[in-house]
Amino acid sequence: MIVDHDLSPTQQRNLEKATGVDVLDRTSVILEIFHRHAHTREARLQVEIARLKYLAPRLRESGGGGDRVRGGVGGKGAGESSMELDRRKIRDRIAELKQELEQIEGNSHIRRTRRSDLPTVALVGYTNAGKSSLMRALTGSEVYVADKLFATLDTTVRVLVPRTHPPILVSDTVGFIKKLPHDLVASFRSTLEEAAGADLLLQVVDASDAAFRDHMRVTREVLGEVGADGEMRFLLNKIDRVDDATRAALAVEMPDAIQMSAKRPDDVLALHDTIVAHFEGDLEDVELLVPWAAHKIVHAVHESCRVLAEDHDEAGTRLQIRAPVATIARLRAALADPAS
Repeated sequence: MIVDHDLSPTQQRNLEKATGVDVLDRTSVILEIFHRHAHTREARLQVEIARLKYLAPRLRESGGGGDRVRGGVGGKGAGESSMELDRRKIRDRIAELKQELEQIEGNSHIRRTRRSDLPTVALVGYTNAGKSSLMRALTGSEVYVADKLFATLDTTVRVLVPRTHPPILVSDTVGFIKKLPHDLVASFRSTLEEAAGADLLLQVVDASDAAFRDHMRVTREVLGEVGADGEMRFLLNKIDRVDDATRAALAVEMPDAIQMSAKRPDDVLALHDTIVAHFEGDLEDVELLVPWAAHKIVHAVHESCRVLAEDHDEAGTRLQIRAPVATIARLRAALADPAS
């Protein structure tokens, strides 16, 4: 039997006695889902710590009457019952796991520090809102995408494409859920720090889900717990599943939200431009002529701009581009002094 609430050990035991079947509460189901979807060593350690903390108070004496284990030198002393021994083993195991996790988190902190000078966008939101699909569309990376709860437990960081100069980093974070167990929030604090350290938060919302407003509230609460207070924009994702009347109503209710679908390339490109403009200013469409003698600059144009058209003639390569004003200025300076 599954109960959509957290149960105390006593409540769980009494329900099992009354029904004659195993009882799983909300936390145990979430822990099982997290366990199945944890792929990296860090995620597995985080889930295992939370699972052991959940298990410890639910240990029960074996049917042998709680025999004592002989303790002390020569067997003197009260010793420990089998349940006490099991609990001590769990405490020791949690300590070992935390020590290993601290080493991994230390390395993660070093990587975050090295990236701290680069602009960073974090995709946050309720589980199954489409964050990983959007991550793949924005960065061209082969991140795992699945239509299921908590398909992503590990933070992934990739570079926004088309690339800018300096590059903009995009991170995909673990999905949130209502009444997320506090032990899991604590265990995944290192993972969620990617959101806390981001310059821009993009809250991805499944606009086709009738409960999305509640999901937005849950996301804000979890972000508050980890101190993520950066600037936020709302993305009403999966808008292709919403009828015209609902779209119009959402536009009135949330005029600043971006209505989009991660499956529509034009929507993704528009979001790309919005992100770039946030960090580098408004975009302009211009034409650049790159002489054959400075042809290496063509590669830099493709790396930092969206190329709308490209043609070649006797003078060189003509490119119609869309890019931030600052990027265009840098490219023109490079064309004026190609030897620099």
